[in-house]
Amino acid sequence: MDKKKGHGRFFMNNSGLLIALLVSALFIIFCRADLKKAPENYADQRKEMVKNQLERRGIRDERVLQAMREVPRHLFIDEKYRDLAYADHPLPIDAKQTISQPYIVALMTEVVEVKNGDKVLEIGTGSGYQAAVLAHLTDEVYSVEIIKELAEKADCTLKELGYTHVRIKWGDGNLGWEENAPYDAVIVTCASKRVPPALFTQLKEGGKMIIPIGEPSSFQILTLIEKKQGKPLKKEILGVRFVPMTDKKK
Repeated sequence: MDKKKGHGRFFMNNSGLLIALLVSALFIIFCRADLKKAPENYADQRKEMVKNQLERRGIRDERVLQAMREVPRHLFIDEKYRDLAYADHPLPIDAKQTISQPYIVALMTEVVEVKNGDKVLEIGTGSGYQAAVLAHLTDEVYSVEIIKELAEKADCTLKELGYTHVRIKWGDGNLGWEENAPYDAVIVTCASKRVPPALFTQLKEGGKMIIPIGEPSSFQILTLIEKKQGKPLKKEILGVRFVPMTDKKK
């Protein structure tokens, strides 16, 4: 959710200023109050997840592995599922969406080869977990979510956890985020029958995109696309099943 605000001239008395400050403080306190209730130490579970689910399946980029060790996945899901946060499967989140299996998050992150200083676009913010992983690799992460409820909650969670350099926009992911293009990498976390033209246009020359391509109601092929001389160079990675990309904001 884009929270840029215009600057205008205004006048406020002392009482009005005090009220504004109190409202701001209450927002920070209650934004994601459930985060405060969560057990603090899941570090051992994350280490086991990285060892048994990621390294054993061939994830080798140490920066990606370290990000997966550090990001508190259990704080991006509903409290009732937190005991399953580091299990080897996706989990439900709000709005009938899902948070991807840890291995898939790591794989998609690794294949686009995000470097420090890269500008990355994510399509399908969901819970905000993938964006948090990317935020450990670079300081320019942009994420678009079509469901307003998810965009607002993810924005709140990320800020609460200190990921202040992730910017979230409520909008149609098919259109990307043109004003911040071009991007060194694009990660699409929802299924599409084809590569949305706007996303390929916004990809930098030599940049990489990872996207599940196929029928949204069935299985898809996770496909890596590299932009070479303005043309897509495609490589199929593996079969997956993602929620569909939609073009209508909710």
